[in-house]
Amino acid sequence: MGKIIFYEGSNFQGRSYECSADCTDTYRYFNCCNSIRVMGGYWVAYEKPYYMGYQYVLGRGEYPNFHHWMGFNSCIRSCQMFPPYRGAYRMRIYNRPEMYGHMMEFTDDCPNVYDRFGYHGIYSCNCMEGYWTFYEHPNYRGRQYFLRPGEYRACSEWGCMNPMIGSFRRMRSSLM
Repeated sequence: MGKIIFYEGSNFQGRSYECSADCTDTYRYFNCCNSIRVMGGYWVAYEKPYYMGYQYVLGRGEYPNFHHWMGFNSCIRSCQMFPPYRGAYRMRIYNRPEMYGHMMEFTDDCPNVYDRFGYHGIYSCNCMEGYWTFYEHPNYRGRQYFLRPGEYRACSEWGCMNPMIGSFRRMRSSLM
C-alpha cells in the first residue's frame, strides 16, 4: 500500500531505509535525511522522534533534497502514513482559543488567511471533515501543520507555538 524511502545523501544516494508503516524513531535506520522517495501513500515526516517538531506533508513523488519538501534541515526522526481521503471537506477556524471569537467555515483551500478571514491568527479550529495542512505563510509556504478530523482548542494541539497561519489547503489525492 504505502511506502516511503529515506536516503542519507542528496539525489537518492547513500544509505537508505524503506518504510511502509508508522515509525516513532528513525535514528536506528539512518543518521540524516537528504532525499526522499514516496512510492505510495500519503505521509507526514517529523523532525523529532514520536511525531514532534517540524512537520512535512509528503505525497507520491521524488524529493531530491530537503528544500524540495520545504525542510529546514536534513533531520527526519519519525513518520506517519495517513489514509487517502476522497470525501467532503469542512473546517471552522476561530480567532480565539477554545473555539471562541470570530468563526469562519471553509470547504476549500485558502491561499491567504488574512484576505479571507480578516485576522492573522488561527487560535483554534474544528476539522469536521477531511485532512488539512496549515502553512506558516501565504501561498502554501513555510512550516507545515497536518490536521486530522477533530477539535483543536489551541494552536499547540496541532504542533504550533505561534497562531499565525498564512494559508491552508485540503489534502486531496489530486495534490499528491
